[in-house]
Amino acid sequence: MDWTPLIWLTVTLVVLLFTERWIHRHLQGVMLLFSGDPESAAVLYALPLLPGIALHEISHALAAILLGVKVGRISIRPKRTGQRIQLGFVPVEKTDVVRASLIGLAPLVVGSSVILLIGYWAFDIAQVGATLVSAQWERLLAELVRALKTSDAWIWAYVIFAVSNTMLPSRSDRQAWTPVITFLLLVGLLLWLVGWGPAIVESLAHPLGVALRWLATICAITVAVDLPFVLLIALAERGLERIKGLKVEY
Repeated sequence: MDWTPLIWLTVTLVVLLFTERWIHRHLQGVMLLFSGDPESAAVLYALPLLPGIALHEISHALAAILLGVKVGRISIRPKRTGQRIQLGFVPVEKTDVVRASLIGLAPLVVGSSVILLIGYWAFDIAQVGATLVSAQWERLLAELVRALKTSDAWIWAYVIFAVSNTMLPSRSDRQAWTPVITFLLLVGLLLWLVGWGPAIVESLAHPLGVALRWLATICAITVAVDLPFVLLIALAERGLERIKGLKVEY
C-alpha cells in the first residue's frame, strides 16, 4: 500500500487545524478591538462565518431527519458561554451512539463536499490532487496560484473560508464518537488477529488511496484559501492595536 496520500493528509490536516485555530482566535480579537464590547464582538465575529454556520446547523438537522431523529428549531445566533462563543445550535432528540455520531459528523462531510465541488467546478483543481500525491512540488504551487486566478475567485474563496472554518465537529458533536471508534478499533484488531487484516487492507488499498488523496486535496485547497484571510486578519489586528493603543492577549 502506498502511504504517500496518508502522509500528506496528515501534514495538510495538521496545518489546517493550526490555521483554523489561529483564525478563530484572532478574528475574535479583531472584533473585540473594533467594538470594545464582548457581546458586540461575538456578533461581529460570527457575521463573516454566517454561511458556514448555517450550513453546519442545517447539516446536523438534515442528517437527523434522514436518520429518523427529531430536531428542534435551528439557531444561528451567536451566544457567549463563559470564555467560549457558540456560533449556532440545533436541538436534537437523544438517540443511540451510532446515529448521534453520524449526526455529529454531518457538517464535516457536507462541508468537505461543498469545498470539493467549488474547487472542482470553480477552480478546476483536478490537477492539484494529482500533483500533491505524486509529490510534483514545482507544479503544486503553480496549480494553486492558477486556481485562485479564476473568474470570481474571491467570492468562491470567501465561501470556502466560511465553510471550512465552521465545518469541523464541535465538542458536543464528538461526544458520541468515543464508543463507536472504540468498537471499530476492536473489530479491526479482531480481524487482524484472525488473519483477515492483510487481505482486507489489500482489497481496500486503491479506494482508500483515492479517498485519502481527495481529503488531502480538500485540506490543501482550504489552507491555500485561508492564507490571504490570515494576512487580512493579521493586518486588521495590527492596525486596530496601533489606533486604539490596546493589545489582545491570547
